[in-house]
Amino acid sequence: MTRPVTRLVTVAHGTRHPSGNDVAAELTQLAGDLLGVPAQVSYVELCAPLLTDVMRECGAATTVVPLLLSTGFHVRHDLPAAVDGSPAPVAMAPPLGPDPLLARVQVVRLLLAGAEPGQDVVMVAAGSRDRLAVADLEQARDHLAEAWSGEVRLAALAGPLDRPVEVVRPGDAVSPYLLAEGFFATRTRDEGAAATVIAPVLGPHPLLAELIAQRATHAVAAAS
Repeated sequence: MTRPVTRLVTVAHGTRHPSGNDVAAELTQLAGDLLGVPAQVSYVELCAPLLTDVMRECGAATTVVPLLLSTGFHVRHDLPAAVDGSPAPVAMAPPLGPDPLLARVQVVRLLLAGAEPGQDVVMVAAGSRDRLAVADLEQARDHLAEAWSGEVRLAALAGPLDRPVEVVRPGDAVSPYLLAEGFFATRTRDEGAAATVIAPVLGPHPLLAELIAQRATHAVAAAS
């Protein structure tokens, strides 16, 4: 019999922009409410509490869900190292992305920003040199193209993919593949300035809380 999620800890990257960290905290509370369990937000860096500290003080079985949109160094190295310090059992979920639910939220943000159905879209991600992260971003682009029913091109602010300034054309809409405001969101607006429409970041949408709850439930099932 699969045991239920009993405690949720999320881990976001962390930013020096307080409003960006607030998104992670709000999503964590929403997901905890959906699961009916205590929920605690944590961060990789730049903001307290750090996941390492939360795990060190963990006294009960916990499910950790990364609020990250692809794999990469943090997911494959930093988070497992932090979880190893827990004195209690931990089930580690994969990152939130890629997933069709993220694409659905991107569509909502595009339409609310004034993008027209069928308009060409450039999805802008933070980016990574990790080849697995690049593959995740390409899959996320495909999810958005299917949800949007139109052309979606991919750009990133770091790593081997083309930069937004090289990809965005007049008449395009830009869809930031970013959870919250911060350094990368600002750069997306700067480098995507040629676009007609720049959608906001994903933000604290109920579908993201649903996705976090799904990740937690599946992680516990896999660990049972």
